[in-house]
Amino acid sequence: MYKHIAVIMGDGIGPEVTGQSLRVLDAVAQRFGHTFHYEHALMGAVAIDATGDPLPPETLATCQQAEATLFGAIGHPKYDNDPTAKVRPEQGLLRIRRELGLFANIRPVKAYPALEHLSPLKAQRLEGVDMIIFRELTGGIYFGNKHVDEGHTIASDTCLYQRHEIERITHLAYRQAQLRRKKVTLVDKANVLETSRLWRRIVQETASVYPDVATEYMFVDNAAMQIVVNPAQFDVILTENMFGDILSDEASVLSGSLGLLPSASVGGQKALFEPIHGSYPQAAGKDIANPVGSILSAAMMLEYLSLQEEATVVRQAVDWTLQHGFVTKDIDPVNFYFTSTIGELVCDHITRKVPAEVNIANIQVRKSTII
Repeated sequence: MYKHIAVIMGDGIGPEVTGQSLRVLDAVAQRFGHTFHYEHALMGAVAIDATGDPLPPETLATCQQAEATLFGAIGHPKYDNDPTAKVRPEQGLLRIRRELGLFANIRPVKAYPALEHLSPLKAQRLEGVDMIIFRELTGGIYFGNKHVDEGHTIASDTCLYQRHEIERITHLAYRQAQLRRKKVTLVDKANVLETSRLWRRIVQETASVYPDVATEYMFVDNAAMQIVVNPAQFDVILTENMFGDILSDEASVLSGSLGLLPSASVGGQKALFEPIHGSYPQAAGKDIANPVGSILSAAMMLEYLSLQEEATVVRQAVDWTLQHGFVTKDIDPVNFYFTSTIGELVCDHITRKVPAEVNIANIQVRKSTII
């Protein structure tokens, strides 16, 4: 099978973690007889440096022509530390979401038993944690009108939502819930915000189409607390843009590391897949970044491309590495393996080079030669 994939390495650790995902995809192609054609493009700080534009027209055209886009990370300190910058790397990400119509961000959050000791929560609270957060991605306060007065003493950001924006992601969330534990939790602030009351009204209408799915409503402040107190109660969380941005980062610590979590941004015709972590420029070029979030994002992409078995194989390979303690520095700062080593181990598992019994002492730094 032939698949055309756009690849945006991005900034910071983006090239390193995405590079491992490409190795994993090549291993999948080798095992299953596929051909993956990668077309590389620029976005973010590297694109600004090269073209002056965080999202060059060529990059957008590449993503529009591809069947899916695999993306690394975005951001650079020289822009983060300059609030006066007119052109910023993040503008490219917001624009590509809008231009490709990527209205839903999907973030699975799973607790791994082997890594429970890394979570700030007690182990008993992590048992059974397996949720997916559906965050609306192209509406709300991030995309509303913005205003600052001439004296820079008054500022405003408008939160705007339309019915169709809420309906389309709500249907996605309910269809996903039907494949899982059949529960959707709408997170809003309907006791204060008109946009939240609109969300609640439309979700209540839509819920009647899915009688097999239970619906729960929760204010965002309570949801933030419940993710810490009782995260296992959640199956599918549905929420608006800013709430989803905040809650998904909060939920990410349940797994033990931000570097473990993937995401998908999908629309009617296109989709983009990326780890949820940032560009982490302090680690760039050191071969210490965690590639698992990017690799699992590639697995989500395979699933999107109707390659279900291949996606399962990638996830099994990742589970194998974690269960055997093959982790990067963010998870174990003493006994850690390098970014490239983790990528090679996952590839070895996919291509069945891994023996039944593994002698961890023989896995060399920067290499995964298993003896």
